Amino acid sequence: MQSTTYHKASSAADAAAKLAGAEDGTLLAGGQTLIPTMKQRLAAPTDLVDISGIEEMRTIDARPPTVTIGAAVTHAEVAASAEIRAVCPSICDLASHIGDPAVRHRGTIGGSVANNDPAADYPAAMLALNATIKTNKREIAADEFFQGMFTTALDEGEIITSISFDVPEKGAYAKFPNPASRYAMCGVFVAQGGGGVRVAVTGAGDDGVYRNADMETALASNFSADALDGVTVSADGMLSDLHGDAAYRANLVKVMAKRAVAAAG
Repeated sequence: MQSTTYHKASSAADAAAKLAGAEDGTLLAGGQTLIPTMKQRLAAPTDLVDISGIEEMRTIDARPPTVTIGAAVTHAEVAASAEIRAVCPSICDLASHIGDPAVRHRGTIGGSVANNDPAADYPAAMLALNATIKTNKREIAADEFFQGMFTTALDEGEIITSISFDVPEKGAYAKFPNPASRYAMCGVFVAQGGGGVRVAVTGAGDDGVYRNADMETALASNFSADALDGVTVSADGMLSDLHGDAAYRANLVKVMAKRAVAAAG
């Protein structure tokens, strides 16, 4: 049997030190991906460093023009935050539809972003909102952070401490969930702000979350669902599996984008 040593970190610096001292350590936040992976014997870290109780990573500051959410804040806490809902309700709505209540009360925003699952919801929001991912070492723009399926710009031992983004003028997320897992077969987050319009897609692309430049161009001059009528979404580069082929997902991208724009408008 594989043995694992559990550590409870008191700060980001303490967590980094514990990771550095482990033979093959990994971070534990909500554990919604890590624990099932370990139970299936697909991962066997020598050390688990629990960051879920670090106070500096459990705060929410939603004073315009910027929203900052600690990495250890759970999906349920984001969904229930009156402070965030007052300035960016689209993030609360997104969080409220992640998984089921058990997942929402354990899973964290930092864990979701760090894992960068190709069907996760938060990566689309962070990319569309042009968020900044803050770590114990630096700040990383979302455009540089997400680098492909399950791949990010994080270095070995680097820890996400918080995520910040400017309050959008308009924003919404539309998701077509798998009825069993609630993961997105396609989710589109649309945001309009000082930097223009950004459209991010999750669940559909075969290399994870991505921006749709054609939709951004169409919406920049006319922020309405009708503006997307002339946009063609190619099936090239789309996921194809037992839940839906590439053509099906390409169609979902356009449908979800139009729903998101309508909700935001």
